[in-house]
Amino acid sequence: MATVHLRIGDLVWGKLGRYPPWPGKIVSPPKDLKKPRGKKCHFVKFFGTEDHAWIKVEQLKPYHPHKEEMIKINKGKRFQQAVDAVEDFLKKAKGKDQNSDSKGESKGKKTPNKPLKILEEEDEDLSALKDPSEKPVKDDPHFHHFLLSQSEKPASSMEPISKRLKIIEEDTGSTSIQAADSTAINGSITPTDKRIGFLGLGLMGSGIVSNLLKMGHVVTVWNRTAEKCDLFIQEGARLGRTPAEVASMCDITFSCVSDPKAARDLVMGPSGVLQGIRPGKCYIEMSTVDPETITELSQVITSRGGRFLEAPVAGSQQLSNDGMLVILAAGDRTVYEDCSSCFQAMGKTSFFLGEAGNAARMMLILNMVQGSFMATIAEGLTLAQATGQSQQTFLDILCQGQMASTFVDQKCQNILQGNFKPDYYLKHIQKDLRLAISMGDMANHPTPMAAAANEVYKRAKALDQSDNDISAVYRAYIH
Repeated sequence: MATVHLRIGDLVWGKLGRYPPWPGKIVSPPKDLKKPRGKKCHFVKFFGTEDHAWIKVEQLKPYHPHKEEMIKINKGKRFQQAVDAVEDFLKKAKGKDQNSDSKGESKGKKTPNKPLKILEEEDEDLSALKDPSEKPVKDDPHFHHFLLSQSEKPASSMEPISKRLKIIEEDTGSTSIQAADSTAINGSITPTDKRIGFLGLGLMGSGIVSNLLKMGHVVTVWNRTAEKCDLFIQEGARLGRTPAEVASMCDITFSCVSDPKAARDLVMGPSGVLQGIRPGKCYIEMSTVDPETITELSQVITSRGGRFLEAPVAGSQQLSNDGMLVILAAGDRTVYEDCSSCFQAMGKTSFFLGEAGNAARMMLILNMVQGSFMATIAEGLTLAQATGQSQQTFLDILCQGQMASTFVDQKCQNILQGNFKPDYYLKHIQKDLRLAISMGDMANHPTPMAAAANEVYKRAKALDQSDNDISAVYRAYIH
């Protein structure tokens, strides 16, 4: 975000870490609050969460000029509530201004346009910064931005996380936990005291682990390529030598790997998870696999007295990094509840879908739709080119219609720029299409659209596009 010159009282969009911009207001920090060292920053109170944070100047934008832009890219319910809170504030402020015109300014009232004194940190230990009227915020060495909860509403941030989950019961019997505090905007997640293990540091797993650490969880990591663990060890994670060791050391072990074979091998292979499972240990499979694999894993884990949950995630590398994944969970409901702080750290919403296997089914359906849609968009772009139409104009028109979305805009722009850096591997979406088609066969349900898309992705794989982004399916149409 560009550097701006702002003053106390200004409304802004503040970007904290990897999380989306959030509406806030520049306010004066408490007098005895130490100033952050290093880059210039402002003290911001966020709307909707009533939290405060030091935000670097380059991570701020003025509110009004960027309002439409931000509303377009952020659609969450809590985000809309925050925007509504800004509008309520503006209405009240307008009413006060009208009263002050007739009655004059109140004695001792602060002038909102007072120039902001640029703050610089003098103490490297950000966890030492606190509002004296507030209960101490739990130290978190992985959370590089300091947040203060508004003293008037201490329960908002200090209340146990299990009491702050918003539960939505649906007609289907599924349950959704809206991860109200999954963003660092609130920053008040109370991490579970259970020891967390994580196996698999790929595109999705890396972002998940980073957010678990950032929110204060104790995490032990393992990856087939051990070098990938180094960064997380530097951030405070512990290293497990084998999947079995991680499972034996930890209370809850997550796994996020590429396909059904990798998921089975991780559990039942040499030095696998199964060797470390003891009664009461929890195992959570986050990989996108078929329901049959989930059933098999559930059976072997529970046969050792372990507790099993599947929790595949809908999203991409960017959403994983941003802690904005959607988690689909099924299996042991008590494990789901035990993982509430973990799911809040890694995602914006989680759904509990009942018995093990249901999350795998739902995830495959979602990815089947996404994969088919991406192939259709690529087909449209290449047909536009083949008929002498401007691909950019095609995209501009598309993004003004009913199909407008961040997904369409980003994928198409990347295609036009020749940028196929993976956000979600093409080989993985092809695997998901194949599994979805197989699932349709077992249910005696036709999937002709998915079958056609699958053939296009297989063609792209033959053109060495497996490790590129799913948008590289475009190349299947131009070769």
